[in-house]
Amino acid sequence: MILVGTSGFSYEDWRGVFYPPDLGTREMLGYYSQHFPVVELDFTYYRMPSPRTMAQIERKTGPGFTFCVKAYREMTHERPDDAGELRSLCRQFASALEPMSEAGKLGCVLVQFPWSFGPGPANLQFVQSLPELLPDLPLVVEFRNNGWISDDTRRVLREAGLGFCAVDEPRLKGLMPPLAWVTSPVSYVRFHGRNARKWWKHEHAWERYDYLYSEEELKSWVPRIREMADQAERTYVLFNNCHAGQAAKNASMMQLLLSADLPACGA
Repeated sequence: MILVGTSGFSYEDWRGVFYPPDLGTREMLGYYSQHFPVVELDFTYYRMPSPRTMAQIERKTGPGFTFCVKAYREMTHERPDDAGELRSLCRQFASALEPMSEAGKLGCVLVQFPWSFGPGPANLQFVQSLPELLPDLPLVVEFRNNGWISDDTRRVLREAGLGFCAVDEPRLKGLMPPLAWVTSPVSYVRFHGRNARKWWKHEHAWERYDYLYSEEELKSWVPRIREMADQAERTYVLFNNCHAGQAAKNASMMQLLLSADLPACGA
């Protein structure tokens, strides 16, 4: 099964592009779920979610909708040195996801690492420990550093039951190329845009992802996504080029390109 959506949904600059101009902020997710069957929640990277908040979000969507949830940054980018503190953070994060799990709407947890997280014994050991830190949760790992491209990395992910996040991003030295690896029952693709000029040098974070894919650029991914879907139980295709509604435009475009492979959206 292939599910297409965007990274986040609550953006004011989507009004008049994707959302009706007068749509209330609280109605955005309900409207979104009528057009896409999955969303990647990224606010959970910036602040630790609570069970109450996640339950409120879950209730705004109908049966069959899916949430992919980005891991909190203190679990990936700003990890504490104390192992006990890290385990506590992971338990708190997993507890917050229980309302979505119980509703059958949790697709996976996206564990994204920064470019500075390069390959090495300590980092490899941490990757291998993820199923123990976040037990009973489907996990997908996103690497930014291309030093992780190796048969050993693929083997470790497969043996640990960890999914691999394929990415489309600028073809810059040190970044990950578009590898369509499938290492678990969950496969995942994130489209970050190809704004090479602003990837490393930008004043605002959104500038890095300011990019609108052409239909031809997306078409090149269609055979790879279908191949990934043949190997996995679920394949998530998420667009992170969110500035000015570009992610919604490209997600809609991808849905049309994959229309023969897609289920109907939840109400």
